[in-house]
Amino acid sequence: MKKKNRKTHKSKTQTVEGILDVTRAGIGYVIVENQQNDIFIRPQHFNRALNGDRVSVKVTRHNPRTNKMEGEIVDVIERKQTEFIGRLELNESFGFFIPDKSKGIPDMYIPSEKVNGAQNGDRVVVKLTGWERKDRSPNGEVVSILNASDENDMAMKDILLDAGFSLEFDEDALEQAARMPDIISAMEISRRKDMRDVLTFTIDPVDAKDFDDAISIRTIKNGVFEIGVHIADVSHYVETDTVLDTNAYERATSVYLPDRVLPMLPEHISNVLCSLRPNEDKLTFSAIFEINARGDIKNTWLGRTVIHSNHRYTYEDAQEIIETGKGTYANEVLLLNELAQKFRKKRFEKGAINFSSQEVRFQLDEHGKPIGIVVKESKESHQLIEEFMLLANKAVAEYVSKIKIDKHPLPFPYRVHDKPDEEKLLPFIAFAKKFGHKFDIKTPEGIARSFNDMLAAVQGKPEQHVLEQLGIRTMAKALYTEDNIGHYGLGFANYCHFTSPIRRYPDVMVHRILQQVLDGNPKPDKKMNEKCFHCSERERAAMEAERAANKYKQVEYMQDFLGEEFEGVISGVAAFGFWVETIAHKCEGLVSINSLIDYDDFRLVEEEYCLAGRRSGRKFRMGDKIWIKVIAANLGKRQLDYEWVMQEDEQPEKNGKKNKPKKKK
Repeated sequence: MKKKNRKTHKSKTQTVEGILDVTRAGIGYVIVENQQNDIFIRPQHFNRALNGDRVSVKVTRHNPRTNKMEGEIVDVIERKQTEFIGRLELNESFGFFIPDKSKGIPDMYIPSEKVNGAQNGDRVVVKLTGWERKDRSPNGEVVSILNASDENDMAMKDILLDAGFSLEFDEDALEQAARMPDIISAMEISRRKDMRDVLTFTIDPVDAKDFDDAISIRTIKNGVFEIGVHIADVSHYVETDTVLDTNAYERATSVYLPDRVLPMLPEHISNVLCSLRPNEDKLTFSAIFEINARGDIKNTWLGRTVIHSNHRYTYEDAQEIIETGKGTYANEVLLLNELAQKFRKKRFEKGAINFSSQEVRFQLDEHGKPIGIVVKESKESHQLIEEFMLLANKAVAEYVSKIKIDKHPLPFPYRVHDKPDEEKLLPFIAFAKKFGHKFDIKTPEGIARSFNDMLAAVQGKPEQHVLEQLGIRTMAKALYTEDNIGHYGLGFANYCHFTSPIRRYPDVMVHRILQQVLDGNPKPDKKMNEKCFHCSERERAAMEAERAANKYKQVEYMQDFLGEEFEGVISGVAAFGFWVETIAHKCEGLVSINSLIDYDDFRLVEEEYCLAGRRSGRKFRMGDKIWIKVIAANLGKRQLDYEWVMQEDEQPEKNGKKNKPKKKK
């Protein structure tokens, strides 16, 4: 599905591009980039557009005094979603699909030959196949039949579809993948640097199946090591402009939900052909470094290789070696870890910001129901892989950044991160000052140093959580673009994504361009920024889907604790209430301001990130620990409602023991 340039442009006829947002009431607004007011669209003027579509709009009314606009959609540029969940109604010669959700989604006509085995009343996934101007309803076909009793499966699929991801690959793409041979030809090996006799291993999560990176190591002379970062050569198998490539581009990323992965590529490619499994020859694209014991890079080689992984570690395996000094290839793992820690230290000294984050995973039973919560922390084994991947990504971006075509930079999908926005930064600095932290805002480097000083100083203190979370919110979002402004958070002038082509399409683009440059025949892509924007948008959609799925699991998990009380941390504030994340489960719910009316008249104080009572002066501030009761868990809305538990004794401890507070009568 092709995407037009995202830049908004107005013509004499006042036609603009934007995203259609349909309310539950069925009316629409087109959100136009860099335009303050949305354009109101009546349902009769949707012109076959659906919620989330990128559309072209003709402005029909404009009030200059209020700047309010009304318009008609004249064209659908790109559909956000083409597959929907709902119920099938059949008669003798055709069927109709009735969608589960409203938001302007119409019923669809299903020809009898497109029912694909579904029965009357079945819950199905239907794909929109066409919608002629003269037709009142679009045409569709059944692509899968759902198990109506499996609510979790339907909920996860609904989340993916809402985010605009297709649940299935095209049949032609699957067939193309299945036809690819497992055996690597001698001719292909002869074209590559042969690294099969060098010690190589992978380090991945325990449940991983797609091993897209490996590390090799050998000593080439006293005190100098050759370390290779080897990445699955997806671009060898997925050729440009094939149906397989089109499917991968449309998704642009794999999506990781609590109980499943929606892969960017068919499993035969991601888990078999390209996965760097142990004791198998594999085709790779590599960055090979000569590094001395101090961590200085003496030489870098980039190119295509063939490798043979000798061993597969989980992160836990590697961490045990790091902590005990014992295990398979322990000396090599310890050396790599020592170098990684030196790279890490140098990065922070040069301006990288040391934000830390916790990863929360659900333990699920055989039916996908959450039965526990696991908090994963970044340890040295994770940092080992992270540092060498950063090293390879940076090396590739630096190499390509030097290439010029007609004195212009070669179009390339850089991964960039802008400096903090002053509007967000200044209130945060004022808030941090209350905890004794000062910021040097004269230069971007000074801001980064100030962040790192603050993050180091708050370790283990009560305000750590709130300052880390608010600090992250001041940061710009990283994205893909050919405009190379550098990566502020990492402190790199040049950076790209090269190391995960199995699950990220920009990495596939990077591999293709890098090979063109190595061949001496770079081909400028005039649509580079359009492709970068698409990949950034799909990345955001995947993150939103992952958040929605995690929220669903939180609500599902907390359904078993209705009426129970837990300690939590205030994780956000708004005029209508505040959010609390339980310490025990990391599950976030809302305490509505309506539930606080009996206690005081609370108002939002934005500069203090708190709700303050007008009479009592009591404050609910981000980072505060409080007790809450779970009062509602709505799976349909993916919403948890909490109630603040008033405390009889404000002291956190009594008689040397922590008391669970009770609500005042």
